[in-house]
Formats: sequence, structure tokens, C-alpha cells
Amino acid sequence: MPLRARLYLVTGAISDDRLTAALAGGVDIVQLRLKDADDDAILAQAARVQAVCRRYRVPFLLNDRPDLARAAGADGVHLGQEDMPVAEARALLGPDAIIGLSTHTPAQVDAAEALAIDYFAVGPIHATPTKPGRPAVGEALIRYAASRAVTPFFAIGGIDTSTVIAARAAGAHAVAVVRAITDASDPTAAAAALRAALEAGDEPA
Repeated sequence: MPLRARLYLVTGAISDDRLTAALAGGVDIVQLRLKDADDDAILAQAARVQAVCRRYRVPFLLNDRPDLARAAGADGVHLGQEDMPVAEARALLGPDAIIGLSTHTPAQVDAAEALAIDYFAVGPIHATPTKPGRPAVGEALIRYAASRAVTPFFAIGGIDTSTVIAARAAGAHAVAVVRAITDASDPTAAAAALRAALEAGDEPA
């Protein structure tokens, strides 16, 4: 089944209440990203996040670690360019798992199309503290992906209510965000505003 998500939340440790609020606002896929935590802490947080996601029937993914995704019973995993190869992750997690991949260059976008993935991410579109040292790729990479990709993709990196409209205009049908929701005083309103901006560019039914 094609992945139809539009608003992707990437989050570290988060309370059940704040995650629930984000999902109520329109987040429709969630990735748990805990770069510096040990395996037990990741699995403990994953159990909580997954329980909330299941109530909303929203896919739940882990970052980087197919082994922990399998142990947690997650719906899938998001891989970086230097993580386990996609083919190995697919063999480990099975044909029904959701597997995503980060891309940062046109060549990586092209290569992603040949892999057994369900989506890829393009970015960082803007400089972001969540990816220190990684240069922004700008909206040009969105336009490149939009002109070539068959696989669904998310624009990521500095996406918020001030940048999402330009990302949508460049061809991003879907976006992934971190701070725009996790740092918001009202996660429901923040998610709803992002969702509305995305859907404003849709063709009439």
C-alpha cells in the first residue's frame, strides 16, 4: 500500500500528552529519534510512543536501528545514508515494514528510486540544529525530487509555518518537522497550521 502520510513528526523523548496533541492536530506518521540513548531507554520510550500512535492508527518508526525497530514491534525504520543498507533492513523487517531513507543530493534521490523503500526524505532544506554541520540543500532538491521521483518523499530541515508554503510550492506534497511541533506551546495548533498549509496547495477534488 502506498504511503499517504503528509505530516511527519520526528521527535525525541516526548510526553504522551504532547504527542497526543500533535496527532490530534494532523500528524500522520511519527519517528522516534534518540541518538544518544542506550537500547533499553530507546525501547522503553518506543513502547510509550507506539501505544499513543496505535490509538490514532498512525505509523510509528524508529530512527537508524532496524534491530530495535524489530524488537519494539515498530511499523518500520528510517535509515540514514550510513546506516544499515536498505536491502538488509528489508530482509530483517519483512515486506510489510515501512522503510524510509534520508537523501541529501540529486544522486542520492536517483539512487533511492531503485531501492525497496516506502519513502525518502530530502534535506535539510534549511539549516537546522538537529543536523549540525550538514549544509542546507535548499528548495532546489525538492524541485529535483518532485520532477523525477515516483516514490513518495518528505521535505525536511527547518520546515515550519514560515517555510512550508515555499516547500509546497517547490513540489513537496509532504513534510517532516521536528521543532515546529516539539517546541510549540500548542502542538495541536502547530500541527493543524502545517497541515492546512500543505493541503492549501492541493488540487480540488
